[in-house]
Amino acid sequence: MATEHKRSSKSEIEDLIKARYSLIWITSPEETRVEESLRKLCVEREMRLEVWSITEGFKTVANGQGTRDVKDPMKAIDHVIRAEGRALFVLRDFHPFLKEPAVVRRLRDAAHELRKTKKSLLVLSPITKIPPELEKSISAVLDWDLPNRMEIEQAARKVMPNLPAATQQVIESDPTFMERVVESALGLTLVEAENVFAKSAVRTHTFDLETILEEKKQIIRKSGLLEYYEHREEFSDVGGMEILKDWLVKRRAAFGSRAKDFGLPLPKGILLIGVPGTGKSLTAKAVGALWQMPLLRLDVGKIFAGLVGSSEENVRSVIKTAEAIAPAILWIDELEKGFSGTQSSGSTDGGTTSRVFGTFITWLQEKTSPVFVIATANNVSALPPELLRKGRFDEIFFCDLPDREDRRQFIDIHLRKKKRDPGQFDLDKLVDATIDYSGAELEQAVIAALYDAFDTGGDLTTEGLQKTMNEIVPLAITMREMIDNMREWARTRARMASSRSKGNTKPAGWMARYGAPTANLGDKGPEPDDDGRKLEL
Repeated sequence: MATEHKRSSKSEIEDLIKARYSLIWITSPEETRVEESLRKLCVEREMRLEVWSITEGFKTVANGQGTRDVKDPMKAIDHVIRAEGRALFVLRDFHPFLKEPAVVRRLRDAAHELRKTKKSLLVLSPITKIPPELEKSISAVLDWDLPNRMEIEQAARKVMPNLPAATQQVIESDPTFMERVVESALGLTLVEAENVFAKSAVRTHTFDLETILEEKKQIIRKSGLLEYYEHREEFSDVGGMEILKDWLVKRRAAFGSRAKDFGLPLPKGILLIGVPGTGKSLTAKAVGALWQMPLLRLDVGKIFAGLVGSSEENVRSVIKTAEAIAPAILWIDELEKGFSGTQSSGSTDGGTTSRVFGTFITWLQEKTSPVFVIATANNVSALPPELLRKGRFDEIFFCDLPDREDRRQFIDIHLRKKKRDPGQFDLDKLVDATIDYSGAELEQAVIAALYDAFDTGGDLTTEGLQKTMNEIVPLAITMREMIDNMREWARTRARMASSRSKGNTKPAGWMARYGAPTANLGDKGPEPDDDGRKLEL
């Protein structure tokens, strides 16, 4: 996986303890694995390690013996303050007790007292939930790393003796086999990896990549904030937009080690803006199939649902989950609806939207994990300007209405998907009948014509399609001013998804069917529509 090198959690915590950090928050669901690393660290540094929980009290696990039946949270902090010698204390799942003002106050006292000693106090929790009163007292917050490649491979090799001898020989003879297994399991906790390897061995008598991928899907389901999107669309289902598709094809192999060795940076993501129904969401769905990577869909509204104060934790959870599944694609549909209130956030929701948005765009700018973000937006005017700044996305593409050739592609694709032979239809007539139609409108026209044919007991014909298409009023007419404004904005600020995009021209094809508009379009003289005809405005 092509990621930049960073210090391990064990090295980081060792530095913090050497620097006499008195109160540290560690976020991790892997209690056993974290405590084992801390135990080894305490043995190396000749420190005592004591671990507390509400069910067992204190238990000494390194450089000492005995337990202390201190289960009350206040008395537990008192014990840490009074203890002597070089020691490390871990409070498991302590965050629920931080709702009590007396416990928070006593923990602040402890942070102050421990600065004068050779002791450090660690709060170990699966979530980061720090009361505002404690923010300045906690010296550091550390998100513990998930298992690295070596740890995952060790877990897999523990299961190997249970596999058939022939399978073991195949694995050992193919040096890339174990590499693929480890790659597919990255992002799982150590327990999850051990469990899925065991399940795979029982079910398939080998390390099955599909079984491992299913475990990753479970992580998404448990998070409740992301949706794992199955690959139903193929890249060939996307009509038009040849520039955008070429850009995506060229980055298909950019997440592998060969690309990293070549000096390529990881692609960050793209923002697709433009006319509704032109294939932005379809493109996002199809990229997962093209790149053979998990596609995760984020509904921004879910981030803001729930208890007050949970939104910031939710966005951190989304980022952490996406990075755990990486390499992956994170798809955010209709981005403007989720973050349109950032400017007024201070007066409407206490700044929650602004803080969540700030966390998100900072991650977009600085992320080094192989998470490719595809964001779509219909109303560019509602997007916060900070989101459009260079460095957030690799490219901003504008998706315009399909031209004549693109419409032919769309009609061909939708006829084939409905098990009809496009060669049996007069595509030129259908293309002429659908000037300024979006891709979604072309699809719905085919579906509506199918319903009509089914109702009459006949089959789909060119005449039936043409009749249905003539009855549809395209979005280019009902939202003409909005589309004009979008094209004007995109002319100098975005890259066109298609080389045949109309760019800043006005939709004109509808005039042949509906007559001249009553609104003043400006004194621009004759202007061609997408079929090249001259129309007198």
